[in-house]
Amino acid sequence: MPDMSASASLAMTHLVTLAELDEDKVTPGVLGFIVFAVMALAVWGLMKSMSRQMGKVDFKEAADPEAADVKGEDAKAAASGSDPVKPQRR
Repeated sequence: MPDMSASASLAMTHLVTLAELDEDKVTPGVLGFIVFAVMALAVWGLMKSMSRQMGKVDFKEAADPEAADVKGEDAKAAASGSDPVKPQRR
């Protein structure tokens, strides 16, 4: 069986020369990939959490301004002892 390490070494030598490595060029490398992957997982987790929290929120419509005026009159009438809806009996 022939020695495979010699042929693998020869193949790597040819691939390295094809890549034309430049020592002055900055590349992200493995550390850059790890940082990117951690940030992607963090964003995914935050989005999942936000979706869960937004599901708990109960959005209610603002009350009709005319209905608020009627309620305000009801409160004034209750404070004075009279009911504006029902006529007072004497």
